[in-house]
Amino acid sequence: MKKVLKWIGIILGCLLVLIVVAGFILVGKADRMMKQKFTISPTYFTVDSDSASVARGKKFVNLCKECHGKQLEGYAFFNEADLGMLYAPNLTPGKGGVVAGYTDVDWIRAIRHGVRPNGDGLMIMPSKDFYAMSKDDISDLIAYLKTLPPVDHEKPGDNYLTTLGKILLSTGQFGELYSANEIDHSKPAGTAPASGATAQYGEYMVQISGCRSCHQPELNGGKHPNPKSPIVPNITPGGNLGKWSEQDFLATMKTGKTPEGKQLDPHFMPYTAFADLGDEELSAMYMYLKSLPAKETNTK
Repeated sequence: MKKVLKWIGIILGCLLVLIVVAGFILVGKADRMMKQKFTISPTYFTVDSDSASVARGKKFVNLCKECHGKQLEGYAFFNEADLGMLYAPNLTPGKGGVVAGYTDVDWIRAIRHGVRPNGDGLMIMPSKDFYAMSKDDISDLIAYLKTLPPVDHEKPGDNYLTTLGKILLSTGQFGELYSANEIDHSKPAGTAPASGATAQYGEYMVQISGCRSCHQPELNGGKHPNPKSPIVPNITPGGNLGKWSEQDFLATMKTGKTPEGKQLDPHFMPYTAFADLGDEELSAMYMYLKSLPAKETNTK
């Protein structure tokens, strides 16, 4: 019996050593990922700052509020004691803002490529979605961002991941946190369909709004990049959306309450950001989603 217990102890000790070594390797991998540098020379295009461009850009800035806050003052959009904190920076010229001195090229690099002027990758920045934005729409968005009134709001601390968070990052449990690794940086900005309540324009809006980042590439739901999130619903006609009218969809996006009586959690479904889009954009998104084939709900 003593020999058996001795061997069990040895085996358990070896397993513990292997777990610790694996943990060090995974944490080291995460640290390297977070220190990665990108050399990006964006294709420059003119950013028009006339009043019409600024007004159009205001519509698209609603897509930024999910992470950067209602006034774009900065927001800790991921803050879990056991995993870490990720803070979307203050985009205003107020105290704590990070964009003072940004040139048009710096804005383009950050929005389209997910990279800071110093070459750091922007974590969670949905540039792979914004990469589908047309040159004109990006120009208008930048034009509006440059007019933001100053809001004083300093970052509460540096972004960080705990040991567990780094292990999850290095094993892909968060998905790809750096869009800069997923983008063909040589691809020029394209053009957008004519705006209007059409399925074609709705497809464009769904793409640049980041719906696929959470609802999965086929929009049939599944695991959210945030490990604390519940399973994300199917938004093809195979899910509840297949039973919704256009007015049901608009009401849900504006109030967060579904026709089934469920109140959406704005921490995981940013309906408050979509609520500020116009009815034309929301109707277009509804028309596109309703035009999709009914997909079986993904529960993984």
